[in-house]
Amino acid sequence: MDDSVRDITIIGGGPTGLFGAFYGGLRGVSTRIIDSLPELGGQLTALYPEKDIFDVGGIPKILAKDLARDMVTQAMQFDPEVILDEEVRTIERDGEVFRLVGRQGEYLTRTVVVAGGKGAFEPRHLTCPGYHELMGRGVGYTVKDPEEYRGKRVLLVGGGDSALDWALILKDVAAELTLVHRRDGFRSHETSVARLHAANEAGELNLMTFHEVQEVHGSDCVIGATVMDNRTQEARRLEVDAVLTFLGFKPDLGPIKAWGIELDKNRIVVNQLMSTNIPGVYAAGDIVCYEGKLDLIATGYAEAAIAVNNAVHFINPDARVNPGHSTNLAIFKDK
Repeated sequence: MDDSVRDITIIGGGPTGLFGAFYGGLRGVSTRIIDSLPELGGQLTALYPEKDIFDVGGIPKILAKDLARDMVTQAMQFDPEVILDEEVRTIERDGEVFRLVGRQGEYLTRTVVVAGGKGAFEPRHLTCPGYHELMGRGVGYTVKDPEEYRGKRVLLVGGGDSALDWALILKDVAAELTLVHRRDGFRSHETSVARLHAANEAGELNLMTFHEVQEVHGSDCVIGATVMDNRTQEARRLEVDAVLTFLGFKPDLGPIKAWGIELDKNRIVVNQLMSTNIPGVYAAGDIVCYEGKLDLIATGYAEAAIAVNNAVHFINPDARVNPGHSTNLAIFKDK
C-alpha cells in the first residue's frame, strides 16, 4: 500500500482529469491521478489521436493528440503523482481518509474526483464471418497512425462522427477509400456530412449507403469484403486491404457501480458543486449527469474546476472555494 495520503485523487487521466490535476496544483494541494490506460490523455489518445478538435476555447483547431500533449504539460507543472495501468475497484472510508483499492495496490486520499469519461468502453463489433478472426490483421476499430494506411484500399464502416472524421482524413492517405453505411442518414455534424458528400462527388472516396458488410475475407490478412445492398439483398465483393469499423462504443461504469455512488443509468448524479451523494467524493466530465448537462471538453474543464475547488474547501473549510483569477495568484508569480 502507498502510505502517503494525497489531498485529492483524480480517477481518470483524460482532459477533465488532467485539468483537475492542474487546478489541484494551482490550489496548492497534493494531487494524484489514477488511470486504467497505459498513457494519459483518455479518449484523445486512445480513440482518435489524429482527429481535429475545433471547440476548445482559444484554439481554432488542434489535433486530439496535440491537445492531450499540451494538457499533460499543463497538469505536470505541479508534479502530481501519476499511476497508470491501474483500475480502482473499491472506495472505502478509513477514518478521516478514503482508501482506494486497485488492481495493483491501495491508495489513501482525503477526497476523490471521478473523471473517468463515460467509464470503460467496449467497442461495438460487426457480427459477420472473418471480422474477429482478422482483428489486428487488417481489421480494426481505432486508428493510431493514418500513415499505416498509406497507399492501401480501405473499407470504412459507420455513420457517426468518428466514421466521417476518419473518412475525411484517410481519403487523402489511402489509395482507395470506401465508406459503407446501412442507411443514408448520418449521426454526425452537418459540416462533416456536407464535406463527405462533396468528397464523394469529387471522386475522392466511394460512398455506399444502404449497404452492410456480410463477410471479411482473408487468412493471414484482409484481402477483401462482401457487402450487401440491404434494399435489394444484392451482394458484391470488394477487394480491400483493411476494414475499419466505427460503430460506437458501449459505455460501462465497471467497478464504479459498486462504490455506493448514486447513479442514473450509466452516469454519476452530482449537484451544482459536482458533489456526489458521498461527502468528499466529487465527479466531473462525461461521466456525470445533471439538468442541462453537455458532453463537451469545454464543459469538463469547468466541472473539474468546480469539483477541485469544492474538494479543497471540503479538506479545509477555511479555504475559499473561489481562488480568484490565475493572473492574480502568487503561485504563478513564483513560477
